[in-house]
Amino acid sequence: MAKFNAKHRNARISARKVRPLADIVRGMYADEALDTLKYQPQRGARMLEKVIQSAVGNAQDPDQNSGKSHRIEELVVTEVCIDGGSMFKRVRPRARGSAFMIKKRSSHIRVGLTPIDEL
Repeated sequence: MAKFNAKHRNARISARKVRPLADIVRGMYADEALDTLKYQPQRGARMLEKVIQSAVGNAQDPDQNSGKSHRIEELVVTEVCIDGGSMFKRVRPRARGSAFMIKKRSSHIRVGLTPIDEL
């Protein structure tokens, strides 16, 4: 359904930390979503903000849009998907010769914008 997409694959943050931010901005206008994320203290807000800015840039590029450029005020965030990505696996030594697995998780952040007149 979304017409203009952007994604950040293998973002070095757990998907669990970014999903609450995605729930906040889903359904908002793009400029309103960027303003909201600007004042969120989480590190995932910066990553999600950059992906939304990239999708807005894709919407404003007239070469991709058959000669038409869309303003940021008329774009709605219709799709925000935060999926789990690959993991770095490390081993931490524990007592009596055992080991403990450390999983450094990553995520895939996908954003879709749609012009308001196409909803």
